[in-house]
Amino acid sequence: MEKYNNTTYAILGILTTGCKSGYDIKQLMDRSLSHFWKISYGQIYPTLKQLTESELVTVTTTTQDGKPDRKEYDLTSKGMEALEKWLLQPIEQTPVERNEVLLKLFFGRHQPTDKTLAQLEDYKQKLVERLQTYTSIEQAIRTNHETDPDAQYWLFTLDYGKRTTAAAIDWCNATIKAI
Repeated sequence: MEKYNNTTYAILGILTTGCKSGYDIKQLMDRSLSHFWKISYGQIYPTLKQLTESELVTVTTTTQDGKPDRKEYDLTSKGMEALEKWLLQPIEQTPVERNEVLLKLFFGRHQPTDKTLAQLEDYKQKLVERLQTYTSIEQAIRTNHETDPDAQYWLFTLDYGKRTTAAAIDWCNATIKAI
């Protein structure tokens, strides 16, 4: 079976949630997955084309009055099989975080201490806002998707984000205090 990149598998997975168009896929990405996996429109449409050519999805085109035709994609059994096979594979690598704050802090002795502290305070504030966003998302999932069989898995990934964000806030507090 052909091997695809993780973005391809992300789109196959998104198609299991009821999203059918490239626009719907991007909306779900922006609302949910963008906190840990980003996909642009520039990746979505070529990937959908590749998935169609590989017969992992089918496409249905609907004519709309005064609007461009709408293409809706459905996972085929071959596509579901590819997704399930990928899900069963071991994780290939531990993700490495690219963090500008850490990069600047690493070279922090070359800037005034007050600038370093300001950057850390700004970063901490952004983390606090992110944690609030995660809490809102959690409430929305619990309220609007109570019976959805995917909801517990969405909450697991959200919990990871909440915990790592809380840890990063704690790290900011300790680092600011140490400086």
